[in-house]
Amino acid sequence: MKAGGTTRVWVRRGLGLLGLALAVLLGLSHFVRLRYQGRIVPLAVAPEAPVALVFGAGLAPGAVPSPVLAQRLDAAIALWRQGKVQSLLVSGDNSAPFHNETRAMRRYLLEHGVPEDAVVGDEAGLSTYDSCLRAHSVFGANRAVLVTQRFHLSRALFIANSVGIDAWGVAADEGRATPWRYTVRETLSRVLALGMVLLEVKPGSTDGQPPTAPR
Repeated sequence: MKAGGTTRVWVRRGLGLLGLALAVLLGLSHFVRLRYQGRIVPLAVAPEAPVALVFGAGLAPGAVPSPVLAQRLDAAIALWRQGKVQSLLVSGDNSAPFHNETRAMRRYLLEHGVPEDAVVGDEAGLSTYDSCLRAHSVFGANRAVLVTQRFHLSRALFIANSVGIDAWGVAADEGRATPWRYTVRETLSRVLALGMVLLEVKPGSTDGQPPTAPR
């Protein structure tokens, strides 16, 4: 076989393997996305639960919640006001100096009328996986409503239900289109979440707090 022919064979094989890998990745991501799809419900018909788990989403200048995070907090406040949940567990990443998500989230909730005794903070929510695992193992949450944007809910629900929480989800951006960049990111993140669940990865922070969230 000529050199050119050999090269074409290896190119075809390489492309075939790449296509197979992509198909597997998309298939696994699709599985995670659909696994608990039926547990995403409108806020108005969300089931009652002891606690709502609110995931951090960055801060804006002035150490205030970013627009995405404020959207999540507003949905959580609505759940609490409607009597759907008894308390709000805010889980944020405070690993960087001058970036305290949990403090900003608590302050936002208190300023919007949620009483202090109804707000619980987890300062070691370094990732969605950590937030869900710690909500169950550290704060004793066995049933919860997860509050985040629609694009994130599938992954969050998969993790939460896999680590022992009877979880339902409310989309903070209900009825709004998802930006394409989030769709691409979640395709990969869902596969990573599946791997972490199967491997039973330990949380990134070992800091523990007394379980103060309702069970």
